[in-house]
Amino acid sequence: MDRFVEQRRERSEPRPLPEPTERERLRMAFSRFPTGVCVVAFEADGARRGITVNSFTSVSFDPQLLLVSIQRTASSHDLLLDRPFSVNVLGSSQEDVAWHFAGRPNDSPTWIEGGAAPRLAGALAWFDCTPWARYDGGDHTLVLGEIRSFASRRGDALGFNGSRFTEISETVLGREHLI
Repeated sequence: MDRFVEQRRERSEPRPLPEPTERERLRMAFSRFPTGVCVVAFEADGARRGITVNSFTSVSFDPQLLLVSIQRTASSHDLLLDRPFSVNVLGSSQEDVAWHFAGRPNDSPTWIEGGAAPRLAGALAWFDCTPWARYDGGDHTLVLGEIRSFASRRGDALGFNGSRFTEISETVLGREHLI
């Protein structure tokens, strides 16, 4: 009986977790900044492709430019460069679409023929772009696109915070209502 108690005691004592690496700590710090979720879509070799990103920003109104940051190890990275593309801002009901283009394929998304590039149905906003410039961003490539056409609709956005998907509600007032 004493041996059993001894074995239980050994198993129940908490083991210290390994210290996170510098990269893991940086990733954790970055994950504290909530972002929206987008899919960069394009056509290559006769097939429609996409990459899920959460690093997207407006750059300029004149000319109309946006920027997406694409991880160099993404399977579609090299195929995207120098091709027309669309940026599709996902709604909160489109988590499966985000996973599809993040390497966990599921039911094929619904495509819409765009101007310069294919788009995804149901997006909160879309931007049809032609390549403007690209820059080295370490383990990412910063891709600037010139916006040729765009549209948006109302609705809740799919967000990413703390390394997981969340909903960004359009109806929750922030401090802007105080202005």
